[in-house]
Amino acid sequence: MLPNAPAPTAPLPDRPARPALSRPLVLGSTSRYRRELLDRLRLPFTVAAPDVDETPEPGETPAALARRLALAKARAVSLLHPEAWVIGSDQVADLAGEPLGKPGDHARAVRQLQRMRGQAVVFQTAVAVVCAATGFAQSDLAAVRVAFRDLSDAEIERYLRAETPYDCAGSAKSEGLGIALLDAIDSDDPTALIGLPLIRTCRLLRAAGVELP
Repeated sequence: MLPNAPAPTAPLPDRPARPALSRPLVLGSTSRYRRELLDRLRLPFTVAAPDVDETPEPGETPAALARRLALAKARAVSLLHPEAWVIGSDQVADLAGEPLGKPGDHARAVRQLQRMRGQAVVFQTAVAVVCAATGFAQSDLAAVRVAFRDLSDAEIERYLRAETPYDCAGSAKSEGLGIALLDAIDSDDPTALIGLPLIRTCRLLRAAGVELP
């Protein structure tokens, strides 16, 4: 060995192979956030886009809307993949009973954050698992209470220019710079605010017959 040469290092172990499933698993969502969260479970899955009208029904509460859309998305994808376990999910921000969805652009995001500053907002995140072949269809709901700081217009503008969270309900990414907008988060399912409540997802998958650690 040459003087001062670094000692040989052992090769890094390979990541364990993903387990084989008795049925395909499909995530009925095109959200990259949900895809990244589901990937934490190390299960093989594919992604399919649900074709669902997300218009709220008259008098529908944000919680009821989120749960209905999660089931509707799972069922829509299940029609195309009847042998699969299909996961559907939806999130609706609840500001004093009024549903707030994805802003879509800068101006709407500014208005959303101006309305939410200094307020407590409940993010209703629903998840559903459906398997047409077995007749399984269950859903669950995680409510996350978020206290927003009393943000100035300048703070709102700086944040939106930095992170452009226009595809997020409530116009803030708590997993990113958006955490600086908040005073507190209260939840029993920590990934729910990002878009997929993994504790509840695991519970539903086990009930459907998926083996998890």
